[in-house]
Amino acid sequence: MTAVHLGFPRVPGNRGPSGTPRPEHPGLVDSFGRVATDLRVSLTDRCNLRCTYCMPAEGLDWMPSEQVLTDDELIRLMRIAVELLGVTDIRLTGGEPLLRPGLERIVERITALEPRPRVSMTTNGIGLAKRAPGLVAAGLDRINVSLDTIDRERFAELTRRDRLPHVLAGLAAARDAGLSPVKINSVLMRGYNEHEAVPLLRFCLEEGYHLRFIEQMPLDAQHGWNRRDMITAEEILAMLGEAFTLSPFPAPRGGAPAERWLVDGGPGDVGVIASVTRPFCSACERTRLTADGAVRSCLFSNEETDLRSLVRAGARDEEVADAWRTTMWRKLAGHEINEAGFAQPIRPMSAIGG
Repeated sequence: MTAVHLGFPRVPGNRGPSGTPRPEHPGLVDSFGRVATDLRVSLTDRCNLRCTYCMPAEGLDWMPSEQVLTDDELIRLMRIAVELLGVTDIRLTGGEPLLRPGLERIVERITALEPRPRVSMTTNGIGLAKRAPGLVAAGLDRINVSLDTIDRERFAELTRRDRLPHVLAGLAAARDAGLSPVKINSVLMRGYNEHEAVPLLRFCLEEGYHLRFIEQMPLDAQHGWNRRDMITAEEILAMLGEAFTLSPFPAPRGGAPAERWLVDGGPGDVGVIASVTRPFCSACERTRLTADGAVRSCLFSNEETDLRSLVRAGARDEEVADAWRTTMWRKLAGHEINEAGFAQPIRPMSAIGG
C-alpha cells in the first residue's frame, strides 16, 4: 500500500510502518491515509457464556477490578476521543457489556458528549429483555446480538449454557424498544452449525432482524483456530444461494465491514463479513480501547499503548490524545492473517472487545 501524504507538518522522529513521519493532524490518522472515527470500547472482559470458539469451558482468569477503568476514567477517554480525536461512533463491547455495573448511566454520559457520538452495543443478549427500554432511554442508538444458532440444543452445546430463550426474548425486546435495525452476528463452523445458514436467514427475515455472517477469526483464548474449520464467505453465499436469490446491495459499502446482499430483491438483506478471505483493512476506520485502558490500532495487533497509566498519573488530555495518535500512526497496512508470519494476538477476543 502506498503512503498518503496528508499535507500537514510532520512530527520529527515518529515514523509509521510506511516510513513517513506522523503529521500534526488532530485526528487518528495512520501512515497509509486511513482515519479512525469508529471507537470500539470493551467495558469488561467477563462473559456469562463459554462459547467453544472463544474460551475454554472453565472460563478465563478475569481482570482484577482495580485494573479495569472506572466509569470516570472510561468517560474521560471517550471524551478525549470525541472532542480531540474526531471519533463520531462508539460501540460498547466486552466480554459481555451487559455485565458492566451501571451500564445505563455510562450510556447516558456518553450520549451527553459534544458533539454527540452515535452509540451502539454488541451483546450476547442475555438480560437484554429487561434492560432494552432503559438503554434506549439512556440514548443507545443501535444494537448487535451474537447468535450462531436458533436450535436450543445446539445453542447449549456451542455456548455451554442453555440460554437461547433469554437471547430470543432480548432480541424481541430490543426491537420493540425501538433499537432498529436490530442486527444479529453469526459465526458458522464446520461440523457444528454450517447447515443453519438458511434457517438463520429465514428467521431474521421473518422477525425483521438484519443478519450478518462473520468468518471465524483466530481470536480464541485457547489458540485452537484452524483455517480448515472456518466456513468462508464464498461457502456462505453458495449455501444461501440455494434457497434465495442474492443481488448486490445498491448503496456503497464505504468503511463498513459487511458486504451486503439483497435477498429475493429486497427489502430484506444479508451481510457477510469476510475478515479472513476478503480482508477490508484498507478501508478500516476503527480504533479500540480495552477494559483496562489499552488502546489498540487493530483487532489483531500485538502491540498496544497503556492509557490507563497516563490517566492515573495525571496526564493532561492533550498528552493522552497524543499517545493515542502515535499508536494509530503506527498501525500496519493489514492484519496479516494470510501471511506466513502471522501471530495470533496474545489477548483473546473477550479481553480485546469486538
